[in-house]
Amino acid sequence: MKKLLFTMMITLLCISLIGCGTKDDTSSSKILSNAEFNEDDYYELVQPNNTLGFQLLSTAPKDNEGNLFISPTSLLMALAMVYNGADGKTKEEMAKILGQQTDQVNKANASLINRLLQTSDNVELAIANSIWLNENYQFQDDFKINVQDYFNAEINEINVTDNESVTKINNWVKKETNGKINKIVQDPLDPDLVSILLNAIYFKGDWKYEFDKNQTSEDTFYGQTKSASFMKLEEELSYLENNLFQAVSLPYGDGTLSMKVFLPKKNVSLKEVEDELTQENWQKWSSQFTKKEGTLLLPKFKLEYEIELNDALKMLGMPTAFEKDADFSNMIQESVPLWISKVKQKTYIDVNEKGTEAAAATSIEVVTESAIISDSFYMNVNHPFIFSIVDDETGMILFLGSISSPKN
Repeated sequence: MKKLLFTMMITLLCISLIGCGTKDDTSSSKILSNAEFNEDDYYELVQPNNTLGFQLLSTAPKDNEGNLFISPTSLLMALAMVYNGADGKTKEEMAKILGQQTDQVNKANASLINRLLQTSDNVELAIANSIWLNENYQFQDDFKINVQDYFNAEINEINVTDNESVTKINNWVKKETNGKINKIVQDPLDPDLVSILLNAIYFKGDWKYEFDKNQTSEDTFYGQTKSASFMKLEEELSYLENNLFQAVSLPYGDGTLSMKVFLPKKNVSLKEVEDELTQENWQKWSSQFTKKEGTLLLPKFKLEYEIELNDALKMLGMPTAFEKDADFSNMIQESVPLWISKVKQKTYIDVNEKGTEAAAATSIEVVTESAIISDSFYMNVNHPFIFSIVDDETGMILFLGSISSPKN
């Protein structure tokens, strides 16, 4: 049998209903009219976003079959919204992960949203952000203005003791992920809940060069050793090979977005490649892809993944936000202690002959007390590999993962 180790990072943005392609873009125009930013401010997000993704790729737990699928962008943007309510040591620790101060974070996010508003043929990207506030509390004016203007956040008040509130939140997530993620919270809600900040993203892209279904065949995927359906493509593609891995770039639509697949060499483990994934190496490798004719065998796979990120974020340098003495004094008007009780992410991806469909939802719950050179290449992706979906014009990793066991 074959084993597929799939570690995928998905970089998502946290704004309300931003669409590329067929989605309605009317709500996103509000960001552009109410937020002040420079067109290229999004560059400030690329390094912290990608670095967060690489760190989570090597530290977040894989599922029972060795697969991982996360969205560093969704997480980063959710944290950026919460950061608007932080102060003191809590804010300092979060700033190290975000890589910037409050006004820079907000401007960079608005700039990135503006960048992603640019539509692309055969690619649909919808990003949404909402905040659900316990009706017994009130946001501070500055916090409310920032999350609405720069993140286009939809704010809703809820009764945390009413299970109908759970239904409303889950229905919102289901709608914004096109039905791919149906539930992000469970009943009953924590009676000490003050606010839930939600980010959702939906992506659907057709390959620029589709795989011929007639050439898809069963073969062995090595690792856990299992049978998988391998798609075949013979095409001129951007390709890279070194002493660690083979890598290929598969463009979507007009080529603005692509999936990059990294296949470790036979004598190299997936962990060894993961450990080499840094922003410096990513930039270097990205510049080394060259066009080459070749043959690619890639397994079809479908994956649903769920993770709580509390421990990972503590380990990465922001433990105070999860403690009862955290400082979120800039979030609500009431003078009560606030801290983050849970950071959760659920993701979905389907890779097939036509293209890729992916979705992610991130929730942050804030609570209170009692509240190599050759003429051509041949790349058979038949053992654990790493892949990403990238905005090639910005260098922003939109999706990143590793597969150890592909599932249809």
